[in-house]
Amino acid sequence: MNDLVSIRDLSPNQIRDLLDLTWHVKADPGAYAGALHGKTLAMIFEKPSLRTRVTFDVGMEQLGGHSLYLSPEEIKLGRRESVYDVAKNLERMVQAIMIRTFAHEVVVEMAEHAAIPVINGLTDFSHPCQALADFLTMLELKGRVRGLKVAFVGDGNNVAHSLMFAGALLGAHVSVATPPGYEPNPDALRWACQQSAYAGGSCTLTDDPVEAVRDADVVYTDVWVSIGHEAEAEQRKPVFIFCQVNAKLFGRAKPDAIFLHCLPAHRGEEVTADVIDSERSFVFQQAENRLHVQKAILLELMGAVVVEPRRAVEHEVMPL
Repeated sequence: MNDLVSIRDLSPNQIRDLLDLTWHVKADPGAYAGALHGKTLAMIFEKPSLRTRVTFDVGMEQLGGHSLYLSPEEIKLGRRESVYDVAKNLERMVQAIMIRTFAHEVVVEMAEHAAIPVINGLTDFSHPCQALADFLTMLELKGRVRGLKVAFVGDGNNVAHSLMFAGALLGAHVSVATPPGYEPNPDALRWACQQSAYAGGSCTLTDDPVEAVRDADVVYTDVWVSIGHEAEAEQRKPVFIFCQVNAKLFGRAKPDAIFLHCLPAHRGEEVTADVIDSERSFVFQQAENRLHVQKAILLELMGAVVVEPRRAVEHEVMPL
């Protein structure tokens, strides 16, 4: 790995290595204290965030490094300065860049021009750090990933894309239910369907949430209105209401199914309180895992992997 731009740029073994390292980092964080001493991560935020800001900031501090927050007003990426100029400046001042922005092409361009690692903290197309935390959570709770049925209900957005990509590479059966007109990007869906065949999984699309959730091991949803689409909020609500994950829909999944959500959540919209606040909801464990996954990413990309070789005990091994 030189950068983390999209999950579909990784191989199954690279994902396993990252999750294996994450397991070690989470189990023994003290072993990595100081691993990034003297190194700085530049964090470019074109979109606001709670979890991305806190987990990268705290992660760098716990690893002995330093993070630098760069707001939209400070850079005005593509307006005040070109992506190329920002990349060439930062590569001489810091050791890695995390960028959370709108157009996926901005991250691709940043990674192309910067001679230091670039991490995608979120784009409208992809959310790779989230997907890694998602599958780590599934692995912790279910003991495996291969063969799991993962149902995503809601908007065919960046979270859905990265969930599909990771599931395709790891042999999960990802079933996506969206209202007509809000399906995942056709290229993303086509790629996930093709890759699923190699790993023994599947990727399916439907407009019927009941079909998607039936006998699922994991039920996942996200907000109906992503950042940048706020003007569509009132238009989307009546369209998405049938995608609400409530007790009745969640009851279509397996009796031991778990509920996940990338947060923030709007209780009463995409999910009801009796589901997200139930004992089968693990959204805060999932959110915490963003910290551990991103520490592993930083260690890999900034050249400070401590455990070598990384050998997992039996229950840590992800079937590939």
